[in-house]
Amino acid sequence: MPFSNRTNRTRRLLAAAGLALVAAVVVLIATDPFAGSSAPGGAADNGTATSLATVTRRSLSSQTQVSGTLGYAGSSSIRVPSGTPPSAVSQAQQALTSAEGMLGTARASLAADREALADQRATVSAARAKQAIDCAGDGAAQDASASPSPSGEGDAQSAGGESGSTGGGSGGGSAGGGSGLCASDAQALSAAVQGSSGIETKVKADRSQVTSAERSLASAEASLAAARSSETVYGQDSTFTKLPSVGQILRRGDSVYEIDGRPVVLRYGSPATRELPLGSVVFEPGPVRVTSVTPVVGQAVTPGLVLGVTSTAREVKVALSAAEQASVKVGDAVTITLPDNQTTPGRISHVSSVATSPSSSGSGKGGGGGGEEEGQPTIEVDVTPTDPTATGHLDQAPVSVSITTESVPEALAVPIDALLALAGGGYALEVAEGHVHRLEAVSLGLFDDADGLVQVSGEGVSAGQRVVVPQT
Repeated sequence: MPFSNRTNRTRRLLAAAGLALVAAVVVLIATDPFAGSSAPGGAADNGTATSLATVTRRSLSSQTQVSGTLGYAGSSSIRVPSGTPPSAVSQAQQALTSAEGMLGTARASLAADREALADQRATVSAARAKQAIDCAGDGAAQDASASPSPSGEGDAQSAGGESGSTGGGSGGGSAGGGSGLCASDAQALSAAVQGSSGIETKVKADRSQVTSAERSLASAEASLAAARSSETVYGQDSTFTKLPSVGQILRRGDSVYEIDGRPVVLRYGSPATRELPLGSVVFEPGPVRVTSVTPVVGQAVTPGLVLGVTSTAREVKVALSAAEQASVKVGDAVTITLPDNQTTPGRISHVSSVATSPSSSGSGKGGGGGGEEEGQPTIEVDVTPTDPTATGHLDQAPVSVSITTESVPEALAVPIDALLALAGGGYALEVAEGHVHRLEAVSLGLFDDADGLVQVSGEGVSAGQRVVVPQT
């Protein structure tokens, strides 16, 4: 059992009280217990050496003795973070440079083709203007309409036809000299329009290339940003070149371990940063003590556990009955008994709100004739020693902790062994008033096992009275 609700001492004293009743009954049969005289400071009516104790009014407390483990607080671990190796960051930078080059090329091609398209459109406009002049007159219009119509130039030909028809019948024969020039203009215009159409198609393709290159660049920029934000201090071929030893204390500025000869230093606090490669600095709230080392020198560096650590603060962990959770709180004073039986004070620093049940130690099958029942639920309670230096230098040790679970101020208190068990049930005190002794029934309250006292109440009980107790 990890805890005890009442000490064995209380049980023994209550049993002794029952035996005292037997002795008292014997005296009642043989003599008048209230008629005799007692020696100063004591009584011998029962045939057993006794003495007197005073009923006092004082504060009482009830303690629970709990087994605990002395060690160090704040168990945690130091790990190598996962991330992007430096080689992958370099590759992402190269991909960004390539994407920038592709975008520059695409934009240059688009600019050149746009300029060429502007020139070609100017050529088309000049060809149209020339055809409009050369194809004026009926004969030129007829000759132009008889020649093949160039693609995309219907408007120009229609304009020429309209000019020919406007001339009417007069001068029809005189246009013959310009008919060949008009046909030539029509062919030149057709070729110019076709050239413009080809350049427009290329400009469209250039725009698509620029859009694609812009998307590739944005993707490369995002990839590089992500790679840089998760860049690690180690690469695929990195190894541990130095590790601490178990029990070593690491403080701010100390090298926690080394990778490829580069120290990973300890800093206090928890600030996140994107300016240093991941794993180049270890942040902890304060100094740490190494409890375990997972890798060995020369081992390849991979993401995962490197060191088990604790703080340098001393702490005692105990398992308290879950039924007594409401009886304790953070800040309560306790007494810690060390392995050398020395005691030192402490205070409760944490009371868990989660109860756990120990597993049964036996299955009940086989030759054992049945296993043990499952243990009672317990909660974890952490205790901080008031004077850590008084706890010694053992990394871990079993201790006993006395926890106050209840207290009563201004209680009427008597020694526990002053109680007499009554035959009809309940308890009484043998009150001594001068040479007269009487039994006074009392109700019991809080047991203060540490001081061997019990709270009592009754109509005939008051502070300052003298009661009979066994003489020690």
